[in-house]
Amino acid sequence: MKVTLVTGGGRSGKSRRALELALPRKSKAFIATAEAIDDEMRARIEKHREDRGDEFRTVEEPYDLAKALKSLPGETEVAVIDCLTVWLGNLVSRHQGEAGAFPEVPAFVEALRDPPCDLIVVTNEVGMGIVPANEIARRFRDLAGTVNQAIASLADEVVLMVSGVPVLIKQARNADDTLGWPPDGEGGERN
Repeated sequence: MKVTLVTGGGRSGKSRRALELALPRKSKAFIATAEAIDDEMRARIEKHREDRGDEFRTVEEPYDLAKALKSLPGETEVAVIDCLTVWLGNLVSRHQGEAGAFPEVPAFVEALRDPPCDLIVVTNEVGMGIVPANEIARRFRDLAGTVNQAIASLADEVVLMVSGVPVLIKQARNADDTLGWPPDGEGGERN
Protein backbone atom coordinates (compact mmCIF):
# COMPACT_ATOMS: atom_id res chain seq x y z
CA MET A 1 0.00 0.00 0.00
CA LYS A 2 1.19 3.50 -0.81
CA VAL A 3 1.48 6.32 1.75
CA THR A 4 1.58 9.91 0.48
CA LEU A 5 2.25 12.82 2.83
CA VAL A 6 0.97 16.22 1.69
CA THR A 7 2.47 19.07 3.69
CA GLY A 8 2.74 22.84 3.46
CA GLY A 9 1.74 26.05 5.14
CA GLY A 10 -1.74 27.20 6.06
CA ARG A 11 -4.01 27.71 3.02
CA SER A 12 -1.37 26.28 0.66
CA GLY A 13 -3.80 23.86 -1.00
CA LYS A 14 -2.96 20.71 1.00
CA SER A 15 -6.52 19.44 1.46
CA ARG A 16 -7.50 20.21 -2.12
CA ARG A 17 -4.46 18.31 -3.41
CA ALA A 18 -5.19 15.32 -1.15
CA LEU A 19 -8.75 15.12 -2.50
CA GLU A 20 -7.49 15.41 -6.09
CA LEU A 21 -5.12 12.49 -5.51
CA ALA A 22 -7.92 10.34 -4.05
CA LEU A 23 -10.75 11.20 -6.47
CA PRO A 24 -9.93 8.70 -9.26
CA ARG A 25 -10.41 5.80 -6.83
CA LYS A 26 -13.82 4.12 -6.46
CA SER A 27 -13.94 3.33 -2.74
CA LYS A 28 -12.69 6.32 -0.75
CA ALA A 29 -12.64 7.21 2.92
CA PHE A 30 -11.95 10.50 4.66
CA ILE A 31 -10.68 10.45 8.25
CA ALA A 32 -11.46 13.82 9.76
CA THR A 33 -9.55 14.85 12.88
CA ALA A 34 -11.22 18.21 13.57
CA GLU A 35 -13.73 18.75 16.35
CA ALA A 36 -16.39 21.46 16.15
CA ILE A 37 -15.25 23.27 19.29
CA ASP A 38 -16.53 26.70 18.21
CA ASP A 39 -18.48 28.41 15.42
CA GLU A 40 -15.39 29.15 13.33
CA MET A 41 -14.26 25.50 13.45
CA ARG A 42 -17.81 24.33 12.65
CA ALA A 43 -17.74 26.53 9.53
CA ARG A 44 -14.36 25.12 8.49
CA ILE A 45 -15.60 21.56 8.94
CA GLU A 46 -18.72 22.30 6.88
CA LYS A 47 -16.59 23.83 4.09
CA HIS A 48 -14.41 20.69 4.02
CA ARG A 49 -17.54 18.51 3.83
CA GLU A 50 -18.82 20.55 0.89
CA ASP A 51 -15.43 20.38 -0.87
CA ARG A 52 -15.29 16.58 -0.75
CA GLY A 53 -18.97 15.98 -1.44
CA ASP A 54 -20.50 12.60 -0.74
CA GLU A 55 -17.94 10.52 -2.65
CA PHE A 56 -16.04 9.75 0.57
CA ARG A 57 -17.08 7.62 3.52
CA THR A 58 -16.31 9.92 6.45
CA VAL A 59 -14.83 8.69 9.72
CA GLU A 60 -14.58 11.34 12.43
CA GLU A 61 -11.75 10.50 14.82
CA PRO A 62 -10.01 13.29 16.73
CA TYR A 63 -7.69 11.08 18.82
CA ASP A 64 -7.09 7.47 17.77
CA LEU A 65 -5.99 7.38 14.13
CA ALA A 66 -4.72 3.79 14.39
CA LYS A 67 -8.23 2.72 15.45
CA ALA A 68 -9.77 4.77 12.64
CA LEU A 69 -7.61 2.95 10.09
CA LYS A 70 -8.66 -0.43 11.51
CA SER A 71 -12.33 0.58 11.23
CA LEU A 72 -12.21 1.11 7.46
CA PRO A 73 -14.18 -1.38 5.36
CA GLY A 74 -12.02 -3.94 3.54
CA GLU A 75 -13.00 -2.60 0.10
CA THR A 76 -11.55 0.85 0.86
CA GLU A 77 -8.97 1.67 -1.82
CA VAL A 78 -7.72 4.99 -0.43
CA ALA A 79 -8.18 7.06 2.71
CA VAL A 80 -7.39 10.73 3.21
CA ILE A 81 -6.40 11.71 6.75
CA ASP A 82 -6.90 15.45 7.29
CA CYS A 83 -5.04 16.60 9.25
CA LEU A 84 -2.20 15.56 11.53
CA THR A 85 -1.64 19.05 12.90
CA VAL A 86 -5.23 19.33 14.12
CA TRP A 87 -4.93 15.78 15.51
CA LEU A 88 -1.79 16.72 17.45
CA GLY A 89 -3.54 19.83 18.79
CA ASN A 90 -6.37 17.57 19.98
CA LEU A 91 -3.86 15.32 21.74
CA VAL A 92 -2.07 18.24 23.41
CA SER A 93 -5.44 19.50 24.65
CA ARG A 94 -6.58 16.03 25.76
CA HIS A 95 -3.34 15.45 27.67
CA GLN A 96 -3.52 19.03 29.03
CA GLY A 97 -0.26 20.13 27.43
CA GLU A 98 1.89 17.73 29.41
CA ALA A 99 5.29 16.99 27.94
CA GLY A 100 6.24 13.60 26.59
CA ALA A 101 5.07 11.24 23.90
CA PHE A 102 1.38 10.51 23.64
CA PRO A 103 0.53 6.80 23.18
CA GLU A 104 -1.66 7.61 20.16
CA VAL A 105 1.36 8.82 18.16
CA PRO A 106 3.50 5.64 18.14
CA ALA A 107 0.35 3.57 17.53
CA PHE A 108 -0.42 5.63 14.42
CA VAL A 109 3.18 5.58 13.17
CA GLU A 110 3.20 1.79 13.57
CA ALA A 111 -0.13 1.49 11.69
CA LEU A 112 1.48 3.28 8.73
CA ARG A 113 4.00 0.48 8.34
CA ASP A 114 1.22 -1.82 7.05
CA PRO A 115 -1.78 0.35 6.17
CA PRO A 116 -5.11 -1.25 5.20
CA CYS A 117 -5.28 0.80 1.98
CA ASP A 118 -3.45 3.57 0.20
CA LEU A 119 -3.23 6.64 2.45
CA ILE A 120 -2.96 10.34 1.74
CA VAL A 121 -1.98 12.12 4.95
CA VAL A 122 -2.29 15.91 5.27
CA THR A 123 -0.18 17.92 7.71
CA ASN A 124 1.03 21.47 8.22
CA GLU A 125 4.66 22.45 8.00
CA VAL A 126 4.75 24.57 11.15
CA GLY A 127 8.48 25.01 11.74
CA MET A 128 9.26 27.49 8.97
CA GLY A 129 8.14 30.62 10.79
CA ILE A 130 9.16 32.48 13.90
CA VAL A 131 9.90 30.68 17.16
CA PRO A 132 6.66 30.69 19.19
CA ALA A 133 6.57 33.01 22.19
CA ASN A 134 5.41 30.47 24.79
CA GLU A 135 6.51 27.05 25.98
CA ILE A 136 3.42 25.03 25.00
CA ALA A 137 3.45 26.49 21.48
CA ARG A 138 7.16 25.65 21.13
CA ARG A 139 6.53 22.10 22.35
CA PHE A 140 3.65 21.76 19.88
CA ARG A 141 5.84 23.01 17.01
CA ASP A 142 8.58 20.56 17.99
CA LEU A 143 6.10 17.67 18.31
CA ALA A 144 4.57 18.46 14.90
CA GLY A 145 8.01 18.60 13.29
CA THR A 146 9.09 15.32 14.87
CA VAL A 147 5.86 13.54 13.88
CA ASN A 148 6.07 14.96 10.35
CA GLN A 149 9.62 13.61 10.05
CA ALA A 150 8.54 10.14 11.20
CA ILE A 151 5.60 10.07 8.78
CA ALA A 152 7.69 11.45 5.90
CA SER A 153 10.33 8.77 6.48
CA LEU A 154 7.66 6.06 6.11
CA ALA A 155 5.90 7.70 3.17
CA ASP A 156 6.40 6.60 -0.41
CA GLU A 157 5.83 10.16 -1.59
CA VAL A 158 6.00 13.54 0.10
CA VAL A 159 4.42 16.53 -1.60
CA LEU A 160 5.07 20.09 -0.42
CA MET A 161 2.32 22.53 -1.37
CA VAL A 162 3.57 26.05 -2.10
CA SER A 163 0.95 28.66 -3.03
CA GLY A 164 -1.30 25.96 -4.46
CA VAL A 165 1.49 24.32 -6.46
CA PRO A 166 2.51 20.74 -5.58
CA VAL A 167 6.27 20.16 -5.34
CA LEU A 168 7.31 16.50 -5.13
CA ILE A 169 10.06 16.30 -2.51
CA LYS A 170 10.24 12.53 -2.02
CA GLN A 171 9.42 9.63 -4.27
CA ALA A 172 9.79 5.90 -3.51
CA ARG A 173 10.35 4.43 -0.09
CA ASN A 174 13.90 3.84 1.07
CA ALA A 175 13.92 1.13 3.74
CA ASP A 176 17.12 2.56 5.26
CA ASP A 177 15.47 5.97 5.77
CA THR A 178 12.60 5.14 8.10
CA LEU A 179 12.22 6.41 11.62
CA GLY A 180 10.49 4.60 14.40
CA TRP A 181 8.78 6.36 17.24
CA PRO A 182 10.35 8.12 18.97
CA PRO A 183 12.73 8.93 16.11
CA ASP A 184 15.99 8.61 18.03
CA GLY A 185 14.80 5.79 20.27
CA GLU A 186 14.98 7.99 23.36
CA GLY A 187 12.15 10.47 22.87
CA GLY A 188 14.42 13.29 21.73
CA GLU A 189 14.30 15.52 18.73
CA ARG A 190 15.66 14.71 15.28
CA ASN A 191 16.69 17.79 13.32
